Amino acid sequence: IIPESFTFMTCVDVDDKELVDKAIQRALEVNEDEYSDWQGQVLRIEYSARKKVHIYIRIPKGMTIEEAQQAFCQEIGVPYDESCITPERFIYQTGIDEEVYRSPHWLEALSDEEVAERREAYLNRGLDVDGRAPRPHPLRGTGGMEGLRDVGDKNPNDNVNPNPKLSTLNSQPSTPSDRTLYIFDACMREAGLQENDLVEEGGRHNALKSILSVGATQLLTKEELIGVLQVRMAANWQDANIQTLVNDFYQKYTDSSQKMTQFQRKVFAMSRKLNLNDNLNPDLDESSPDGLPITGEMSAGQRGSMPRRLPKLIELLTSKTPKEYKEAVAHAVFPALATHLCNVRFEYTDYVEHEATLMNCLMAGTGSGKGCIDKPIEHIMADIKRRDKENENREKEWKKENLKRGDNKDKLVRPEGLVIQMIDPDMTKPALVTRLDEAEGHFVYVKLNELDLFNQLRGQTGNQHFQLMCLAFDPDSEYGQTRIGTQSVTARPQCRFNWNACTTVLKGRRFFKNVLTDGPISRINFCTIPEQEIGADQPIYGKYDVAFDEALKPYIDNLVAARGLIECPQAWRLAKKLQAECAEFARLSQNEVYWNLSHRACVIAWLKACVLYVANGQKWEKTIEDFIRWSLNYDLWCKMEFFGEDIAKANRGDERVGKRGPRNLLELLPDTFTLEDAMRVRRQEGLDTQNTIKMVRNWKSRNYVTQISDISFQKSQSKGKGKSDK
Repeated sequence: IIPESFTFMTCVDVDDKELVDKAIQRALEVNEDEYSDWQGQVLRIEYSARKKVHIYIRIPKGMTIEEAQQAFCQEIGVPYDESCITPERFIYQTGIDEEVYRSPHWLEALSDEEVAERREAYLNRGLDVDGRAPRPHPLRGTGGMEGLRDVGDKNPNDNVNPNPKLSTLNSQPSTPSDRTLYIFDACMREAGLQENDLVEEGGRHNALKSILSVGATQLLTKEELIGVLQVRMAANWQDANIQTLVNDFYQKYTDSSQKMTQFQRKVFAMSRKLNLNDNLNPDLDESSPDGLPITGEMSAGQRGSMPRRLPKLIELLTSKTPKEYKEAVAHAVFPALATHLCNVRFEYTDYVEHEATLMNCLMAGTGSGKGCIDKPIEHIMADIKRRDKENENREKEWKKENLKRGDNKDKLVRPEGLVIQMIDPDMTKPALVTRLDEAEGHFVYVKLNELDLFNQLRGQTGNQHFQLMCLAFDPDSEYGQTRIGTQSVTARPQCRFNWNACTTVLKGRRFFKNVLTDGPISRINFCTIPEQEIGADQPIYGKYDVAFDEALKPYIDNLVAARGLIECPQAWRLAKKLQAECAEFARLSQNEVYWNLSHRACVIAWLKACVLYVANGQKWEKTIEDFIRWSLNYDLWCKMEFFGEDIAKANRGDERVGKRGPRNLLELLPDTFTLEDAMRVRRQEGLDTQNTIKMVRNWKSRNYVTQISDISFQKSQSKGKGKSDK
């Protein structure tokens, strides 16, 4: 029977209430994933009358309704409902109030050409081009139901290569490597678990099952997995129930031809970069992106692209921004948003309470468009600016009246409630102390078009403006002065000070050059703007109209209304994950600068997550986690890109190396060294670091060095001695 539907749609039902949220989230993710076969194929998502979920999808060419539903359920990780495969399922649609998502192509009739092509694909689904053998379906193996069999169920007489993962448990386990440990630990984090979950009695079996379920068996051979378990479950990996679990997963649920999920693809790509033995293989193409190791030279792993699906507030604030500026705006809006919080505290993973002190510096080239952040911040701060104007007028009238009274008359008492949050950069220290003291728990905020305008804060002699930045970030820090004069300002209020600033990269480096290791850089959130091609088209902005302000208002109202200690367990757990990920990267890269910067960068990322949580009506969304994880990596990438090498030199006390002629780089290295050591030596000598692997590979091939681990090498006894400093 040829399907007659002109829409070629079907409806997937998810009736398990525990899986409804997961199904919606995964459906939206695969619909947006450019690498997914389901990109753009989710047409509508709605809650059912019983608060379950209906997901309407386009049927892939050549598939039946049943096959399409099975493949889609497998993709989003939910059970397939055999009772929901009939076309009349569409009569159970609910109303617009239950709608979660609607594609622009919902109920759009396909063209005659498309319908004809789909019918042809359906008619020919059982034949290859010669009309003999089964032809493969787009999303999985061969036609019909054959492609849904487990790999372990294949007929031994089939002309296929056996799956190496289906060896017996008596197979010799592989020695765990950085790559296999990384894959396993990434799956463990994806499952929301920690190492102790694998050793606690009563839970380790289900913990391992959860890790295997998110994709460990797709990325590791059985031998590799057992090798990892010898490390992660040293006391229990040989237990009969653990071995049975592993065997069952590889036999029943693992198919090497199965399409990888987005998570699995990311983990695989990163794991390839950890495989330094492959990188040192002479047969490896040096231009391959997989030929780069994870080191401090790569900063926070990768700069990465901003997630396609953003938290609703960030999506709104970047909606009028040209594409090339969205990343900068997405970071720069947080100090202004946080300035709306008053006496609001959040508890970090060390149980220290923080307020949302956020400082942002946009560093980019001259003429790059740093003004892109102006309008979003202006509209965020509009309500504060209006109230400030009223209080500034009250203050002005008070000063005016006091001038009339002269020196011999009683002066009027300073009015109460003079909360003025937006300040000018050229105010004196006493004026700044007064603003902080009268803020009544609010933040004081300043926006600087140039970073070096901080030098105009009169009274901030020497490096005191850097001290102000550090005090602002640290919890419960006071800032003020004590004076004897009766008319002098004497106060030590809490330093609640948020700010935005812009600068060129050269000026920014110059501004911080004397405090590279003193703390300001680690406390600031940095962002940048990609360099545009010469002659690129002018970026076009959208209009910040009344509709924009109306859409923004509920988020601002939520921030203003918040008070006291606010608990956000999702942000707390995210912070723990980010700390673990940064620690893992630091161990792999052995980059001390990255490790030191990551501590406060995690705090900044966590505070941003808390701000989004409050602005969203204290409701958590998966998009917040994805955005914050990217935001952390982006911040660390910027810091390493702009300051990493200079901080490393400052930590070592290095002076610039003079050029006295060619030097034997191997002689400059210790007898046992790492790739990071080799990169450091190349940097000291003014050489690029991109060719470090090529250099070490060459040394290895000529027996100058021998490799003793994935990242370390030993000089040969007769080598490393050569002429230098001619």
